[in-house]
Amino acid sequence: MEKSNSTLQAFPEINSMNSQELTAFLTGIGEKPFRAKQIYAWLHQRQAADFDEMTDLSKALRSRLKETSCFTVLKPVQIQTSKQDGTKKYLYQLADGNRIETVFMKYKHGNSVCISSQAGCRMGCRFCASAIGGLVRNLTPAEMLEQVYRTEQESGERISNVVVMGIGEPLDNYENLLKFIELITDEQGRNLSQRSITVSTCGIVPRIRELADKKLQITLALSLHAPSQEKRRMLMPVAEKYDLMEVLKACDDYFAKTGRRITYEYSLIRGENDSVKDAQQLGMLLKGKNCHVNLIPVNPVKERSFKQPDEETAAAFKNKLEKNRINVTIRREMGRDIDGACGQLRKKYL
Repeated sequence: MEKSNSTLQAFPEINSMNSQELTAFLTGIGEKPFRAKQIYAWLHQRQAADFDEMTDLSKALRSRLKETSCFTVLKPVQIQTSKQDGTKKYLYQLADGNRIETVFMKYKHGNSVCISSQAGCRMGCRFCASAIGGLVRNLTPAEMLEQVYRTEQESGERISNVVVMGIGEPLDNYENLLKFIELITDEQGRNLSQRSITVSTCGIVPRIRELADKKLQITLALSLHAPSQEKRRMLMPVAEKYDLMEVLKACDDYFAKTGRRITYEYSLIRGENDSVKDAQQLGMLLKGKNCHVNLIPVNPVKERSFKQPDEETAAAFKNKLEKNRINVTIRREMGRDIDGACGQLRKKYL
């Protein structure tokens, strides 16, 4: 049985533990260390949703685990499936009643899942539904993992790529993000390649530099969204703290230390940042960098007035960047008919 919200904090979260921590926990409650390998496999290879599924453990041990630890399992309260492309959006409820979103997308190169890192967000980007209502709390490593595991189980599909680009700012939940990456890439667990993970950030410079020093092989995606500091400040409050050139320098250093090409995310917003001049400025800003630009026609949010540019404008913007020899794509819209924008579905329940 799951413990009530009032008791959750009193118990260690067993599926946020790495193998060493799990071994120490088990020996601490009087169990043999070898049990850790069994339980770890149940948690991260078989993706068990209950201690009682762990049938090679004795009933006494299962009862002991229920009494001494918290086993976080997410349950979908709503699933929307796109009739256009099969994209699925999951609204998961956390143990404390908060709700988060996860998106499952099918591509020719494999299945991707976009997960949330926080319940809410305090970054305040003007075009994003996730920021409406502010930050409630960080997600634990287990709550991040569970979005992958439960989505795999519900969809019946193997996930080959994980994008931490849902609700929240991942680098604002830095330690839990690192633990999530450690667990999902562990050879004894889910064993996902680091190169199959993308982490998005709006540009928290100190954390970008700390992440660079880790020399992980994940892809870093910067939410850029503007070609100048002045325009970025209008769209993204984080620009008040970190100047655009400072952010780009941190990204350059990340590439230098990891060898991993930076992805620059750029939401195209009609009349805001989609002009020929904007494209020229962005081209000069990124010219010569080993990077990829992902142009994203903004997904309209009813609480905001922002609209998409037409296809001709988006194509002209892309063409301008390509003339500067910048690798660029226009992201294919996924899940437009199912509250596809980040935070839209959750917002209905706030």
